[in-house]
Amino acid sequence: MSKRLIGGTAGLKGRNIFISPSNSSMREMSYGRIRLDASNSRVSFTNDGQETGLVCLSGAATVTVGEERFELQAKDALYVSKGLPMTVETASEVDLVECSAVVEDEYPVQFVPYASVKANEKLHFVAGNESSKREINIMLGTNVQAGRLVVGVTSSLPGNWTSWPPHEHAAMLEEIYVFFDMPEPAFGLQLVYTDEISAAEVEVVRDGDAVLLPEGYHPNVAIPGSELNFVWMMAAHREVVDRQWGVVTVDARFA
Repeated sequence: MSKRLIGGTAGLKGRNIFISPSNSSMREMSYGRIRLDASNSRVSFTNDGQETGLVCLSGAATVTVGEERFELQAKDALYVSKGLPMTVETASEVDLVECSAVVEDEYPVQFVPYASVKANEKLHFVAGNESSKREINIMLGTNVQAGRLVVGVTSSLPGNWTSWPPHEHAAMLEEIYVFFDMPEPAFGLQLVYTDEISAAEVEVVRDGDAVLLPEGYHPNVAIPGSELNFVWMMAAHREVVDRQWGVVTVDARFA
């Protein structure tokens, strides 16, 4: 069984933490999923010592942090300071990605409506060439104050590669990919390698799968006719100093 692939993380209702430093190769980062509906419409929790990012994949929710209330719609994001109690509730249904990382300092709560990301060409853009073209949205980047977290969403064209040319950033950042909005029978292939490429380093990824990327080059590809959609979440090893998007080492063979 792969230690890198965690399958089916979209299948459970309520709040579930699937990856953390205590059960994986991650040093700083945890990943969870919050799925609520009419039968299970509310959850409250506190991430002691950790900053938290929430990204709304679908539906709508009200998130209460202390005395503040935020209305999240699809593609909105929220940054929550470490140790603050929060409540997520929905009048219909909602699917949220939750990521967190231990931090020393405190940073302010910040709401990121998707409209503000889409209007900023440094946060919303198309990258790649004909066979690797994809849309990138940086949800928690230079637009928010934070200690370790950098979070965004990538969507490929059908059959295209993303994270191409292959790159790695293990000295500064660890990463998790969470695949979503890929209804059956859609799937993709995720490669991870540190030197030569071998079949042992290829994972088949489907909707709800998470891939741990503590190190290595990590390109992926969608099957023809289907997009590859994933949330990428990174945690800087050195708080603030290493919190940089786009500072990578590219595999020179494919640069």
